Amino acid sequence: MAASPAYALIATDLDGTLLRGDDSVSGRSLAALARVARAGARHLVVTGRPAPRVRQLLAHLGCTGLAVCGQGAQVYDAGTGRLLWSVRLDRELAETALGKIEAEVGQVYAAVDQDGVDGLTLIEPGYRMPHPTLPAVRVGRRDDLWCAPISKVLLRHAALPDDELAAIARAVVGSLATVTMSGPGTVELQPSGVTKATGLALAAERLGIAAEAALAFGDMPNDIPMFEWAGRGVAMANAHPELKAVADEVTLSNEDDGIAAVLERLFPTD
Repeated sequence: MAASPAYALIATDLDGTLLRGDDSVSGRSLAALARVARAGARHLVVTGRPAPRVRQLLAHLGCTGLAVCGQGAQVYDAGTGRLLWSVRLDRELAETALGKIEAEVGQVYAAVDQDGVDGLTLIEPGYRMPHPTLPAVRVGRRDDLWCAPISKVLLRHAALPDDELAAIARAVVGSLATVTMSGPGTVELQPSGVTKATGLALAAERLGIAAEAALAFGDMPNDIPMFEWAGRGVAMANAHPELKAVADEVTLSNEDDGIAAVLERLFPTD
């Protein structure tokens, strides 16, 4: 069966998009992705999670090709277990950015994702993981976060809503880092200029697929650059209002197989 003439690349976020709340992927979604593969199109995971935190999930999805991880800072080859491309966040710049944010909002709690295929997630005292199923190592003090190269910093505030924390962080951080919001309790600092779109563009170039042939699914503001790059962007019903505002379409929620509903329409059965 020939590939869909409209979309040769299906780019999906994970949390709040392809994954249900319990981190599982429904049978219907798996069947829809299998339909896409039979049609000759490619499925590409584009996630804020770092490469070490998606290996098992990629195996479950049957992904043996590329994945974009770490908010676009990593292009990972699931077949070989190697990073084909990665960008580090300078640790001195990260510390400076944190200082500027805390000068405006008071104490924040921080975590970091270390660079590399075996990198750890380190969390300082007071930081709570937004996804308790993801492994993390608690360190004794903030200075310990910088013991090895990192790809990003994750921030939480005891009282400020995520939107407010992200807005203030963008205002004071400037060009030191890119500020994103990727989920509840997940405001992040990543290398300046790096977004899901930059990572997706690199992966698509390797696959020989143009932006206009890409269909992207997401749920949070960190997916906005990906929607701007792709030929079509589809927001989940549970998506943040900022993403819905720029989406070409809004589908059902992640719990209701929103991705599958769109793919079943675009890729008719064999």
